[in-house]
Amino acid sequence: MDILSRLDDIKKDFKAELAAAAGEKALEEVRIKYTGRKGELTRILRSLGDLSPELKKEVGKKANILKKEFEEAISSSREEAQQIKARKKQEGIDVTLPGITERLGSLHPITQTMEKINDIFVSLGFRIAEGPEIETEFYNFEALNIPLDHPSRDAFDTFYIEGENLLRSHTSNVQIHVMQTQPPPVQAIMPGRVYRPDTVDATHSFMFHQVEGLMVDEDVTFADLKGTLSMFCKSMFGEEIRMRLRPHFFPFTEPSAEVDISCIMCKGKGCRVCSGNGWLEILGAGMVDPKVFEAVGYDAGKYTGYAFGMGVERIAMLQYGIDDIRLFYENDIRFLNQFR
Repeated sequence: MDILSRLDDIKKDFKAELAAAAGEKALEEVRIKYTGRKGELTRILRSLGDLSPELKKEVGKKANILKKEFEEAISSSREEAQQIKARKKQEGIDVTLPGITERLGSLHPITQTMEKINDIFVSLGFRIAEGPEIETEFYNFEALNIPLDHPSRDAFDTFYIEGENLLRSHTSNVQIHVMQTQPPPVQAIMPGRVYRPDTVDATHSFMFHQVEGLMVDEDVTFADLKGTLSMFCKSMFGEEIRMRLRPHFFPFTEPSAEVDISCIMCKGKGCRVCSGNGWLEILGAGMVDPKVFEAVGYDAGKYTGYAFGMGVERIAMLQYGIDDIRLFYENDIRFLNQFR
């Protein structure tokens, strides 16, 4: 390597080490290495006498320019380091001040409630299935035996997007997807968001959460449904809770029932929350209608099954004693901090 190229390399190395030097001590080490008495540049300057007159002139000029640049750069960096040191000393650290405690987040109460519901049913052998929130009329209505003239298919009760596409109004659509892709036996729950064009008030929202359940196999009976829901209610609300089923109608189940639990506020004695009757409705359920099985290709003569569905917000409101669903969506930290 010729001496001029060597000067170029020295300049490159100097810049890298100067940039990495932190503090005055490190800067001094860089100065000594390059411009000190035994430094890189000093050695080259002392060897000029061994060079030809032409090369001596060229190398000497370049080395002196570099030396000046190095000294100015080191001086500038040293000044900056001194300013930083002085500023830190001026700011100081008061070790008597209390430390800064990191604020820990927590799961939203709806998420906590949904996870608790999921955990209960998973412990009973159910798996968790998911499905699309943007759905077709077939999966949201037709396959569930909901006729064209049913009120729930009205534009006032469903968010239609375009064509046959809509925002699902319940998680029952996932039942159809599951049964289309899996032969019996089926034992699954389907948690997720659903959408309805409801006016927002203390008990309604245009978006909320549901957990759907489905069990299909040979010889599945209404007693199995009642036993499963009874275990869920006791696990969710406590061993002392009582449950009852009232006859009802849903297009996708037959027979159908609404499920009540004894009021968790007054223990069934009657209060404002339960409108004085001692019971609170928490979900709908029933045996899967054979027409639903026909829609997915199941043998309705061989298999029976039950299904149920519940609103997660409804469960959370009962569990935490909340009387306004809007509180869940306002992101008020003062409210959410209560659920750590």
